[in-house]
Amino acid sequence: MALRLIAEILDRLISEPILAQPGFSGQVAFCKLFSHGGWLMAKGARSSTLKKVVVRKLDKDLVKGYLDPDAFLTPAGVEVLDLEGRHMMVPLAEIKGVYFVRDFEGHRERSERKVFLSRPRMSGLWIRMTFRDAEILDGLISGNLLSHEHHGYFVTPPDVYSNNLKIYIPRGALAALEVLDVITNGARRSYQQVRHIRAKTLVVSGQIGLFTPAGQSEAT
Repeated sequence: MALRLIAEILDRLISEPILAQPGFSGQVAFCKLFSHGGWLMAKGARSSTLKKVVVRKLDKDLVKGYLDPDAFLTPAGVEVLDLEGRHMMVPLAEIKGVYFVRDFEGHRERSERKVFLSRPRMSGLWIRMTFRDAEILDGLISGNLLSHEHHGYFVTPPDVYSNNLKIYIPRGALAALEVLDVITNGARRSYQQVRHIRAKTLVVSGQIGLFTPAGQSEAT
């Protein structure tokens, strides 16, 4: 419904209406954002649609909107189409997390669980993150360290009933990150294997290759 409203707004602004295109079937796949003019192009229903996100900034500000999950990261920051149809570029250094959500209002009546109460059943690295504002959050990330995006991590949160489906967390938003366990196919690895993984990723107060400590640029 939200994408249809955006399409209707754009129909008033462009010469070739989106809703009149043969490929439109109730959802619009906005595949490219033109930074020089802010216009959007639609490829039709076969392309993947934009995802709902809430961008939480380090200054507590929020940006609600949509993004392309395959192309939202750019050298300038994160590209977002806000709820008013404006193309926004949020600098990565200002972002605490990009939360892929079920809906924009969330579940205000329930308290979201921030840590795993028991060992996760899904495979991956069980991590505990401390943000620069002191918030603590558990999560699961891929066990393949080479697969992680250079500027941050895609994290599966611990609360399966949460409004948050996935979170992209920039490295610069973290003050600390600890690997709690390594889980493969729902089974716990031996203590020796976990020690080996931690030895490769941990270093005193920081972690090699996993995150950039607060106050230190990624270029150092």
